[in-house]
Amino acid sequence: MNPLVSPDTEVIRSALTWLGQGKDVILITVVQTWGSAPRPIGSLAAISSDGQIAGSVSGGCIEDDLVMNICRNGKAITSPETISYGVTTKEARQFGLPCGGRLVLVLEKLGDIEIMEHILEQIENRQQVVRQLCMKTGRVALLPPQPGTPPLYQNEQSLQKLFGPVWRLLVIGAGQLSQYVAQIAQTLDYQVIVCDPRREYLSSWKMSGIQLESQMPDDAVTALASDRYSAVVTLTHDPKLDDMALMTALDSEAFYVGALGSRRTNSSRRKRLATLGVSEAGIGRLHGPIGLPIGSRTPPEIAVAIMAELTAERYGIQLPTSVVQPS
Repeated sequence: MNPLVSPDTEVIRSALTWLGQGKDVILITVVQTWGSAPRPIGSLAAISSDGQIAGSVSGGCIEDDLVMNICRNGKAITSPETISYGVTTKEARQFGLPCGGRLVLVLEKLGDIEIMEHILEQIENRQQVVRQLCMKTGRVALLPPQPGTPPLYQNEQSLQKLFGPVWRLLVIGAGQLSQYVAQIAQTLDYQVIVCDPRREYLSSWKMSGIQLESQMPDDAVTALASDRYSAVVTLTHDPKLDDMALMTALDSEAFYVGALGSRRTNSSRRKRLATLGVSEAGIGRLHGPIGLPIGSRTPPEIAVAIMAELTAERYGIQLPTSVVQPS
């Protein structure tokens, strides 16, 4: 998968390509899981009538079984239907579901190209949209998201999936720690952008699949990471660069803003940001020292701590004060 787009986007683009070629396309959505299911609820896959696959609902065995049934055995999907895998121990072993895992899928035949194109347009514009599928008729409608809209909702009447933009992480600084942070963030399906106006740092960057920017940090935040699906971490050790990003990020909708440095460094940073006009509320949003206090010492360990804290913030997990601010 292209690391700069979400798994949903990859599936939609592939499905649109196949539909444009006149092929039938079956969309598959994971709607329930039990035990150690290989993919989370809401995961998508698409299968074309000639057996091509985009996305994933398992490690591969279930997709192979679906291709066999739909493409080779001629199973017709005329209206949405539900199918379960891993109900028995034999099935769990057959399809590679660990520890008694089980998942339930909804299969539907895609028909309306314009609706899928609109969903893709909304995602690329970093907006959310809800796709509602009638389980009896197969009719599809698009709805505006409401506060508290769940990522996926399914009952006997309808299946609703919330589509939205890929989560984005803007890293200020292209040093060694940034490479470890970027590597972990990629595995968590973040679009990672590394910004560093210091050419000598960008020229030594080794990871592929990362968007590199040489503009000033405040401009990068404004252009790339100012919405609520974005996080900003400053890792340069250079107050001039870090402060530029923080002044803009703390006044944005970014769901997480963090800065590398010791308690003393961040105390000084907060005072400095106040003199630069950052509001008290904005300064209160700053995570610094960055990352959970798990005793990290090496760059990889610090990267784990950063991404762990960012993950908790993304999902609204309130960590105990003893964990966030140890004595």
